Amino acid sequence: MSKIIVRIKGGLGNQLFCYAAARRLAIANDAELVIDDVTGFVRDHKYRRQYLLDRFHIPARKATAAERMEPFERYRHGLAKWLARRRPFQRRRYVEQERIDFDPRLLDLKVKGTVYLDGYWQSEGYFKDVERTIRQDLKIEPPKGSFNCRVADEIRGCNSVAIHCRWFDQPGKSGVHNAPADYYHRAIDEIERRIDCPRYFVFSDDPLAACFMLGLSAEWVTTVYHNRGDENAWVDLWLMSQCSHFIIANNTFSWWGAWLGQEDTTVVVAPGFKVWGITSWGFDGLLQARWIQM
Repeated sequence: MSKIIVRIKGGLGNQLFCYAAARRLAIANDAELVIDDVTGFVRDHKYRRQYLLDRFHIPARKATAAERMEPFERYRHGLAKWLARRRPFQRRRYVEQERIDFDPRLLDLKVKGTVYLDGYWQSEGYFKDVERTIRQDLKIEPPKGSFNCRVADEIRGCNSVAIHCRWFDQPGKSGVHNAPADYYHRAIDEIERRIDCPRYFVFSDDPLAACFMLGLSAEWVTTVYHNRGDENAWVDLWLMSQCSHFIIANNTFSWWGAWLGQEDTTVVVAPGFKVWGITSWGFDGLLQARWIQM
């Protein structure tokens, strides 16, 4: 049986993209899916990220040390990449993402033997045709603890709008990566034009700075700040997905919150502005056509 070993890396949003692309490739090739949950994090000294997908219903086993190319995995991965680049894409045993834009060649890849998949693959195009399966895999069990359940009940009991503010640059400092206040203000105007009596639930890595920037009346805002730390990111993702509508940041965590929670009547407002001539996401093709780009 053929086998796909996927290297999971990055924060929770990026980890989900890594998984979804690999899952679809495994389905298309009737191949076993194996997860390398180690090598993508061992040198993440800056952010100290960790594997976060154990909370989902993922039907795949973890890679053995040999499947992770250990020992000396850094050098063995490097050699495998070098050898793969010298072969046509369809004959590679180590498939590394070459560009950030959607690469349709991955959809047609025929897996024979063992193939190692390494990349973020940040596009719904890599798994759109198996969307139902991905949604089933990524169902999250409600977290234990009465407070999160109470917040979820509050979210489901109103015209809830999740607002996600991601601070790439430190609040108050000059920077070009954060979605600016003007984007959020116009997005809120658009929501209030479309939705009766919206109630806002703010999710952020700096909730106080986010609330200050948004300037919304406290009467209509709940700030979700109690699930601290990367290990609890899945809880905020679950709470976001319970919302009826979304104002997202230029961030893959935002993207998944909206994607997992959207229904036919859902309004999603997403950053469509450009920074230095390119989209605020850094590449084209990530946002759904039905989402409102602001």
